[in-house]
Amino acid sequence: MASPRVAHRLTAPVVLPADPACSVVRDGAIDVDDSGRITYCGTAADAPGEAERTTAKDGILLPGLVNTHAHSPMVLLRGMGGDLPLLRWLREVIWPTEAKLRPSDVRAGMVLGSIEMLRRGVTTSAEMYFHAEQMAEAVLTTGARAVIGGPIIDLPGLDWRALLADTSKWIDADGLRWGQGDRIELSYAGHSAYMLPPEALGAIADEARQRDALVQIHVAEAADEDAEQRANHGSVPRLLDEVGLLRGRLIAAHSVHLSDEDIALFAARGTGVAHCPGSNAKLASGIARLPELQAADVRVGLGTDGPASNDDLDLWEEIQLSAMLARLSTQDATAVTAADALLLATRGGADALGRDDIGALEEGRWADVVHVDTDDPAFAAGIDVPDEQLLGNLVWAAGSRRVTDVWVAGEQVVSGGESSRVDRGEAQANVAVASDRLRGA
Repeated sequence: MASPRVAHRLTAPVVLPADPACSVVRDGAIDVDDSGRITYCGTAADAPGEAERTTAKDGILLPGLVNTHAHSPMVLLRGMGGDLPLLRWLREVIWPTEAKLRPSDVRAGMVLGSIEMLRRGVTTSAEMYFHAEQMAEAVLTTGARAVIGGPIIDLPGLDWRALLADTSKWIDADGLRWGQGDRIELSYAGHSAYMLPPEALGAIADEARQRDALVQIHVAEAADEDAEQRANHGSVPRLLDEVGLLRGRLIAAHSVHLSDEDIALFAARGTGVAHCPGSNAKLASGIARLPELQAADVRVGLGTDGPASNDDLDLWEEIQLSAMLARLSTQDATAVTAADALLLATRGGADALGRDDIGALEEGRWADVVHVDTDDPAFAAGIDVPDEQLLGNLVWAAGSRRVTDVWVAGEQVVSGGESSRVDRGEAQANVAVASDRLRGA
């Protein structure tokens, strides 16, 4: 039988496929077909057939990271109200400023946020923000991948029924996934149980389930944000279950204040959780129960949240913080290992979003690949060290600063640490102009 067509082969001394064991493949290769999907990942010696083109990199190749919860256009608001707790920050600073947003502002913010993530090896982000069409255009411009939803929220001047209808119409017109390499997935973005009545939550559940669409929603982020919902329903997860949201695809962002019963419910329903340790810490929202979630086999990924509440989009920091805070909260240095944390940002993030086509270097998945240069003090001992030490050096010492090249669906979108598609200086200047206007400068 003829060998499969290999349009492009990437090779490196180390390849991390992000399989469940977090294996380390030495002298590895990744084969990519014309459509941008992986046809092989393993040792170079066992790679089938000849490649039309080969790119040999030093260092490490690994899957593109998956940011399971972000509001990336909020680069426009970075640094505003940074010393306030969550609800005051939203009500006094963020929501009044967002009321002045123009569609062009959101596009400018998303372009820069997308560039920021790609340069840090984040190839997919789950986005909840206004003017979702502008976000999609921005992502297609930078070459990244995103799960996008315009927020469905009940506020003066915003009709949740109209917002819900807009999302359904868009999905019915364009489909759930579209763009070259399926770069865009559309979703329903119900803001939260405390910003929507139960009627709205149930309607979102119905519309999403009819289309097999993902629902993004904030859940139990701060201890005092949803006191009414807890009093009336026992917990936010129980309310979401009552209205039918847990019977479909759902990613519950933050999920800090969960009981044992809530965790068991998420596990039983297959609910995904977007763990955002950096934002949770900055806003003093609390420390999510990551070890308990993992012990219950809840699907957990990592999220940065917005760049005005974090204040960056570097998922490598969340990798470190997820492990550190889990160890600190349990007083157990083995609670989350370096390998565990790396999988949260790759395969785990894909699982949490209900995606089996990203997050790992496996046959049939999209070739979203990140190159980490190991010419750095973090790898002074070299890469021919035991696997555990290599993973530890990558997670604890190197982080994102050595990301040099990124491919999405087989297309190189970052080269030498900079976007291959968009001028970063121009993108930053566009955000500066928009941010000045929003501040009234």
